[in-house]
Amino acid sequence: MTLHSPKARRPTIYDVAKRAGVSPSLVSLVLQNPMKVSDKRREAVQAAISELGYRPSRAATTLASSRTKSIGLVIDDYRNLWFVDLLRGMESVLSDLGYQVMLADSRPGENRIKEAVDGLLAMHVDGLVIAAEPSESMLAKTWVPTVVAGWRKGVPGGADLITNDDDGGGGMAASHLLGLGHTRIGHLSGADGASAHRRAGFRQRVEGAGVDVVIAESEGTSEEDGYAAACWLLDHHPETTAIFAANDTMALGAFAALKARGLAVPGDVSVIGYDNSPVAKSRYLDITSIDNRSDILGVDVARRLLARIEDPGLEPQRKLIEPVLVVRSTTARPASAQSK
Repeated sequence: MTLHSPKARRPTIYDVAKRAGVSPSLVSLVLQNPMKVSDKRREAVQAAISELGYRPSRAATTLASSRTKSIGLVIDDYRNLWFVDLLRGMESVLSDLGYQVMLADSRPGENRIKEAVDGLLAMHVDGLVIAAEPSESMLAKTWVPTVVAGWRKGVPGGADLITNDDDGGGGMAASHLLGLGHTRIGHLSGADGASAHRRAGFRQRVEGAGVDVVIAESEGTSEEDGYAAACWLLDHHPETTAIFAANDTMALGAFAALKARGLAVPGDVSVIGYDNSPVAKSRYLDITSIDNRSDILGVDVARRLLARIEDPGLEPQRKLIEPVLVVRSTTARPASAQSK
């Protein structure tokens, strides 16, 4: 007969202390501030932790200090993959310091972002990163250190803003298409703050070159929005030879609209996106895109937020990160120019 052994007990800080031959308070000090402990004793505690498989209780840590070691990140849509690099950059700074990032998806809407932020604040996060359009109720003031990532229509009072130079990025996209010889250009845009800056930079550069641009603007920036905007653009302006999408996700919608009309990319119409997201980097899609360097943005956002947590009295900061053009296979000279 086989008997089931009793369920193993979770190791405690007292077990670690006994194994290492030190006091529980010294184990706690190693967990909280290891550099204050001698190498010999620190190594003994760390060895005991490894041998026993001990995992510190976050709840206990929270009670022992006034912090939860957690950061709230609010994004606008999981389907828009630009935030992947943002999150990776943040975690490269925060993880080594014992912080965890708690993610909330607000989707468009005043109530949704309020619910997302309220949910994170209810978990007593130490800081907040807003990578979505803030609600009206948030614009007056935030109650925890807050950094806004990317251009938004408004920035909460007292919050920092760290963003890509989207005006410059839009101008880069325009210069690339103009340099290839395109003069019949369309732009798929959204209604959010980042889209507005990308649109303004793109339009200024194109019109400054004496070329007209047709803007197809949607409320959102999803693949479906990109498809609908591209359909309108191609139906009303079939002479279009190049499309600049406000992000890589909208560019996917443009591909679908072009395919439905029997048009090839870039043979008939060149397409350039924005964000240099995992979608653009895909070897199959290989989309020309403006790299907004979200990983660098994430690093700067995390560092600034940590500084605000340590000193809430710091004056709000505004910082721009320069984008980079990444040329791939979805842009080329227009067919008319190639035949000459």
